[in-house]
Amino acid sequence: MKEIWVKIIPYNKKLVTTSLENGATGVIVKPGDIDKVKKLGRIKVISEEKGDLKIPDNVEFINIKSKEDEVKAAEKAQHKIVIIQAENWKVIPLENLIATGGKIFAQVSSVDEAKLMFEVLEKGVKGIVINTGSPVILKNILKEVQHLGTEKYNLVEVTIRNIKPLGMSDRICIDTTTNMSKGEGMLTGNSSSCLFLVHSESIETPYVAPRPFRVNAGAVHAYIMVPGNKTRYLSELKSGDEVLIVNHKGETRRSYVGRIKLEKRPMLLIEAEYENKTYSIILQNAETIRLTSKKGEPVSVAVLKKGDKVLAYVEKQARHFGLKVDEHITEK
Repeated sequence: MKEIWVKIIPYNKKLVTTSLENGATGVIVKPGDIDKVKKLGRIKVISEEKGDLKIPDNVEFINIKSKEDEVKAAEKAQHKIVIIQAENWKVIPLENLIATGGKIFAQVSSVDEAKLMFEVLEKGVKGIVINTGSPVILKNILKEVQHLGTEKYNLVEVTIRNIKPLGMSDRICIDTTTNMSKGEGMLTGNSSSCLFLVHSESIETPYVAPRPFRVNAGAVHAYIMVPGNKTRYLSELKSGDEVLIVNHKGETRRSYVGRIKLEKRPMLLIEAEYENKTYSIILQNAETIRLTSKKGEPVSVAVLKKGDKVLAYVEKQARHFGLKVDEHITEK
């Protein structure tokens, strides 16, 4: 997750509340202002003393004015967070720093600068530090950068080849702390090499009220894509865990598990083909369970048929403990 900090020196209560209310992950203040911040809400505090992270032990500011400054920043970023400051941003030096793999943050004062920092070398900096005295500008920057630096997945159409009713099994519904809309859901599947876009229960039906915060994600053994391009088993998830909401364009946003509902239900084995390989997912056998079309339309498993096309994320690398590995692993 990208870190979004706000530099509040001198102290300004309105900047603190704006940070808390609009998704900032940390604030930088003077030591004498730490208690003021903590009375307003829970947020990471960075300061010279008593902070969650200390300056300069854990965090250091470096002004980039020369090649020597760049080398110094790269070395320090291997073992602490380095916040880069520059009067005139030059993308090439920042690219060099990001390429070293260190903990590089960038200080910004506008939406355009924030966007640039998160897009450099495609993966961007680890975080930004917003430096502005205006609560209005701060709110606008925070609003705009919430979706920046998030993962995007190249979804493809897979072709349904077989649908087989199964008996009763344990299935999991993920109730999140975020409402989803049409075209959004989560990536789950029987193998980490192919995760299907299972649509959220955000659709009106004659039978049940919509539950836009829910994805009926599949059987307990299934994989789910979570933030950081990692997979987990559905059975591992619990309240407070981060999950990834994905739309039909492959765009993502983060949410959190509010609760997990595990119940025994009749299930379906759904098999699909892509580039002469067969992949599968096991979902509950119910009209309200849907996959997703290329246009973002929900496709109920109750009417799904051979030859239909639905969206999935297919990858060639195998995974071990949820992480990509360069080795041959076959899952059927």
